Amino acid sequence: MEILLYLSVAIIAVAFAVLVYFLVKTLKSLQSTLDNVAGTLTGLETQMQGITTETTVLLHKTNALADDIQDKSVRLNTVVQAVQDVGASVQQLNRSVKNVSASVSNGIENNSEKISAAIQWGNTAMDLWSKWKSRKNGTNTEGASVRAAVPMKTNTTTPQNN
Repeated sequence: MEILLYLSVAIIAVAFAVLVYFLVKTLKSLQSTLDNVAGTLTGLETQMQGITTETTVLLHKTNALADDIQDKSVRLNTVVQAVQDVGASVQQLNRSVKNVSASVSNGIENNSEKISAAIQWGNTAMDLWSKWKSRKNGTNTEGASVRAAVPMKTNTTTPQNN
């Protein structure tokens, strides 16, 4: 029986040695995998620092661009306000011109008969002067008339305001 005991201890020792051998092999494989992971993480950390630096620079540039756009927007608002003021002035000028034009037109229409009568009196006076001058000179210009052809306005219309 003692032999059986020694044989059992020997089998246990061999099994333990085989177990330790495979355990060492597994641990060495795990060590190389962890070394690879550590190298990858180191590279990733370096890349993240580069990305962080570039992101910071990009953020500063974006902020500067936003400030520039804000400044230009304020300047553009000033220009737009000036253009609006010019537009309002032009509209006011147009209204004034329309009012003056309408006033002049109405004045001419209201006085058209007086103007026509004045022109007729002027023509009559020129005829009389011409006749007096011809009699003074002793020539007969009875058929000739110095009268200018002036059309008389008979149709009165009111201007339309646009």
